Amino acid sequence: MTSTGSGAGERRPQAGLPRRTGGAAARARLRARRLPREAAPGPGDGPGPHGDSAAGRRRPATPGPDTPGILPDGVLPAPGVPTVRSSPSVPYPGAAGEESLVDRTQGSLFDVVRVAIAMLDTSGRVVLWSPAAEDLLGWPSELLVGRRIEELMVDEQRVEATREAFRTAVRTGSWKGLAQLRNRDNAMVTVEARISLLVDGDGTPFLLAALAEARTLQAVERDLAVRDALFEQSPLGIAVLDAELRYTAVNQTLADMNGVMAEDHVGRTTGETLPERAADEITVIQRQVLATGEPVIDVTLASPVTARAGGYRSVSYSRLTDRAGKVLGISGTVMDVTDRYRAVAKVEHARRRLALLNEFGSRVGDLLDASRIAQELASAVVPQLADFAAAILLQAVAHGDDLPRHGHDRRTSLLQLGVAAVQDGEEVEVMLRRGARITFAEESCYGRVLRTGVPELLSGADELEDATYPGDPKVRAALELGTHSMLVVPLRARGLVIGLLVVSRAGRREGFDRDDLAFSVELADRAGSSLDNARLYARERTAALTLQRTLLPQQVPQPTGVEVAYRYVPGSSGTEVGGDWFDVIPLPGDRTALVVGDVMGHGLRAAATMGRLRTAVRVLAALDLPPDVLLRHVHELTDDLAQGPDEALLATCVYAVYDPATGRLVVAKAGHIPPVLVVPPIIGPARSGSPLPGGVGQVLDLPSGAPLGVGGVAFESVELQIPEGSILALCTDGLVESRDKDLDVGLGRLQSVLEKPYVSIQHACEAVLDTMEQGREPDDVALLLARLGRGEEGARTVGWTLPAEPTAVSRARRLVRGALTDWGIEELTDTAELLVSELVTNSVRYASAPIGVRLTFGDTLLVEISDPLPDPPKERHAEEADEGGRGLELVRRLALRWGARAEGMGKVVWFEQELPGKEPNQE
Repeated sequence: MTSTGSGAGERRPQAGLPRRTGGAAARARLRARRLPREAAPGPGDGPGPHGDSAAGRRRPATPGPDTPGILPDGVLPAPGVPTVRSSPSVPYPGAAGEESLVDRTQGSLFDVVRVAIAMLDTSGRVVLWSPAAEDLLGWPSELLVGRRIEELMVDEQRVEATREAFRTAVRTGSWKGLAQLRNRDNAMVTVEARISLLVDGDGTPFLLAALAEARTLQAVERDLAVRDALFEQSPLGIAVLDAELRYTAVNQTLADMNGVMAEDHVGRTTGETLPERAADEITVIQRQVLATGEPVIDVTLASPVTARAGGYRSVSYSRLTDRAGKVLGISGTVMDVTDRYRAVAKVEHARRRLALLNEFGSRVGDLLDASRIAQELASAVVPQLADFAAAILLQAVAHGDDLPRHGHDRRTSLLQLGVAAVQDGEEVEVMLRRGARITFAEESCYGRVLRTGVPELLSGADELEDATYPGDPKVRAALELGTHSMLVVPLRARGLVIGLLVVSRAGRREGFDRDDLAFSVELADRAGSSLDNARLYARERTAALTLQRTLLPQQVPQPTGVEVAYRYVPGSSGTEVGGDWFDVIPLPGDRTALVVGDVMGHGLRAAATMGRLRTAVRVLAALDLPPDVLLRHVHELTDDLAQGPDEALLATCVYAVYDPATGRLVVAKAGHIPPVLVVPPIIGPARSGSPLPGGVGQVLDLPSGAPLGVGGVAFESVELQIPEGSILALCTDGLVESRDKDLDVGLGRLQSVLEKPYVSIQHACEAVLDTMEQGREPDDVALLLARLGRGEEGARTVGWTLPAEPTAVSRARRLVRGALTDWGIEELTDTAELLVSELVTNSVRYASAPIGVRLTFGDTLLVEISDPLPDPPKERHAEEADEGGRGLELVRRLALRWGARAEGMGKVVWFEQELPGKEPNQE
């Protein structure tokens, strides 16, 4: 269809439409009755592609031959009739530059649903055709005003239906239905029509037809239906609030959730609708969303007190804007998540309980002390489970004794070893005093749980008073603290009740339930196993310590010329006792043997092996063997001293012999750490008990030797000349070894400590132990300090060297007689001369080198005969006819003590005589 045009203001008949009838007066009357253009502006107003101007207007195209019609409600378009909407044609001419009464930049529903207005007379003639109608169908008012609307119909059937619609509107005042009108592009447009009867001031009737595109209306109606369904039928609470955060609409679900009627929400804020505490939290979220535009999704809050008690709800808010971006308010959805929250809380509660069990297991897994385990148990449940807790154990468990075989009664001794509380005070001290002895009646709650092993839950003051015995101060203190719920759970091990776990809650905290009781039983069972392990360990460790202490020296002698101090420290509670030992052995001639050793391993076997090894060393020391020879003999005994054929004995040892008369020290070691020697700055007499002046220390460089039981390395002795007053330190590796440092670091620390001055040698021992490294291996420690001096004060010594000739015998007798006369002990002369004569005779007979004779006058008279012959003398029984063999027998019979020892390349044979007026000292 094409349009034709002429000059401005010229109108030609449109092709396909009948020529309009009536003159200029009729047209003027119709134009006078048209609404002002300013009252109903259309999208074509003003200059532009669709606007008219005085310079020229686009003429409408000639319509096609089809005649459209109007359909009443429920009548569908005829098949085959096109329904494609055309684009808006040339709009009605309007005054360019006129200002609209409505701001068209703001979008609204009218932009979506365009309502076209047409004014008709009762015969269906168009009196007014609005710009919206021009936009809808494309026909300008110049072409339709004064013509019948029937001209847009398709066939006579629709024309008749249209006329019937007009008659109905005149008769009833209104009509509505669907219609199909032909647009300017000759396409059919289905519209929904509303016809109303109007009467002007002169009584002339007119018909007002409101037309809207049916498809758009149906879409809007569908959207509104969906909105109504979602809003009213949604299981979620929905609210719409304006820019002042006042409710404009809420659905019934939200009204029920808030406990406030839906109409009471409208016009009110959240703070005016809900309780203050709940409203404050929600208002903060609403203001945030309104200000920022960022939606808030699934925030869980407690339900208001007007709603479900103890419930929770999830709220989500988003900002509402119109099509132009103007903020209208916010919308929100509310969902009751009480069941979900409680399910999640239950899972989280179970997770925390499991984490508590795991944490408690890790904290007590390596503990072997019942008191510490009890304290950890009480601390683990406060405050997570209870306000107050006490771990009560049988005395046998606490002390590592055997469990009682009889049932528990009121005489059962219980100790409260683990306590924990959320507060302090006098009442708490009365109720939870650590170490308190617990008493109870046999028919009380404590008595029943101990006897049956069945846990109990106590609630209320009456049940709590039955916990122990009537009038118990601990129960009264618990009630004064507000305790209202208590669990008494047995601590079990090996099917026996070994104690009680008592937990209680006070104040506003909820009472215990069955879940709490089940969890407490699980926790108590784990603690019971750990407590029983600690008891067994304590029993074994006590037995090992007892054995070890009985095998260690009970009384350490203070030999002549040597001041001794010692310390023994068992391993920490995390390990068993070891096989460390020390010994001080007096030897003939006022000499002293100092021994420190360490048997590899821990426990009863190591302690027993240590005792056997110490006994072997003492027996061999009595033979007065050189240190290297003694270690060799001990090594040869290791197979017999081992626990079994498959368990080799491994031990380290250092053996030193000191002679105060000469100041000589002979040392040998078997795989042991070397001794430390500290020489004083001024050499002089060292009295027993005098202060230590300090000095310069050194680690003695000795042949290491192999540990006892290894073999393959010969033991060697080293002889040293020791300045008077020097300090010799022997120790085991537990004192100087650590996990992350070299052994030399520990020895250097020991040396530096001993180089300082101390009040006494005992204080020096304490100082050494105080500086032990904290990260050291938890091993036993044996420490032996010896201040090496000279012989006893007042003791006198004299010696001679005689040639290996027969005359040496008579000369030796004269020298001994003279010395004894000078010392005023002539009573010993006859016996001493006889025994010296026999021993010198043996040396002259078998030796070919000089013979030494030495006399020492102290507590006894000591006579020593030395010669270069290494073979010791052998005592034998002489027959009556034998001329010899009676010398050593005489020495054995007449001397107080006698013996022989190796010295250098030769030997020394010695004997002692008791001084006159002294009782024999039977050692």
